[in-house]
Amino acid sequence: MNFAASETVPPRDADDDVPLHTLKVLVAGGFGVGKTTLVGAVSEVHPLRTEETLTDASVGVDDLGGVERKTTTTVAMDFGRLTFSGGVRLYLFGTPGQERFWFMWDQIAYGAIGAIVLVDTRRLTTSFASIDFFEQREIPFVVAANRFDGARAYTVEEIRDALDVDPEVPVMLCDARDRDMARSALVALVEHALQTSKV
Repeated sequence: MNFAASETVPPRDADDDVPLHTLKVLVAGGFGVGKTTLVGAVSEVHPLRTEETLTDASVGVDDLGGVERKTTTTVAMDFGRLTFSGGVRLYLFGTPGQERFWFMWDQIAYGAIGAIVLVDTRRLTTSFASIDFFEQREIPFVVAANRFDGARAYTVEEIRDALDVDPEVPVMLCDARDRDMARSALVALVEHALQTSKV
């Protein structure tokens, strides 16, 4: 519909869904650490997923060590949305975890204020590439250690030491299935990103 110069667009109702601030954040980490799960746990809309079934073609290419029962993998990204009171809306982009899809990370990261790096304490080495990616590009990030059933419990200090992240990087425990814990990790990320931008 075209409006003539003399016509005006009707005012929006007060309850229209218009955020005051929109922020792009990433949910990153190694293969099988819970990125898709976290995005799905907090998204207020049905999340977009690009999961495909693992096939024999991935044998010898994808490292399934520690996640042998995993049957699907994200081949592009996950996408979700979360709005906080006060008009702050987060657009969540979950990155693919396998090394063969890392070439997409720079494109996905463009315009992001920061990232949650999910880690699996049973397989910490799968997190190093994600941490290096954000450190090298000076993109703020927080580390969230996902709690897996049956995994040994570590303290935040032990995880920080094992990952050798800078003291100002927030490190926390998280259950990617738990909406409140996932929201808390996102709040910590936004606060850290805002604090970093003021330095």
